[in-house]
Amino acid sequence: MFNHIMVGSNDIERSKRFYDALLGVLGAGEPLRNVAPSGHTRLFYRHDGNAFCVSEPINGESATCANGATIGFKCSSPEQVHQFHDVAVANGGVSCEEPPGLREGSLGALYLSYVRDPDGNKLCALYRQK
Repeated sequence: MFNHIMVGSNDIERSKRFYDALLGVLGAGEPLRNVAPSGHTRLFYRHDGNAFCVSEPINGESATCANGATIGFKCSSPEQVHQFHDVAVANGGVSCEEPPGLREGSLGALYLSYVRDPDGNKLCALYRQK
């Protein structure tokens, strides 16, 4: 259903350091760096047929996070969910909501952690219990 997800950044180098470390937990390598004709820089992280992108806003205004929006990353184990969280916090992210752990609900048993990146975008690491 999705081709890519893109978030804005007010400091592309800070975002690169953050996402290099964080997405490395999931197996993504170095991003493709693209400088558009407008001069803004974009980073394209590709992994398993998906793309996560970080961009300086094309319109030159400040990047802002979307209130109520969350970007979820699929993890392969509860341990990877914890690692995702810990790497995010160690690289300038902020833990939010409850600590990483198992949540039971109408969607079944999910192992989750939530963080905000340095620009305030809300990220979720998720492992679905079998």
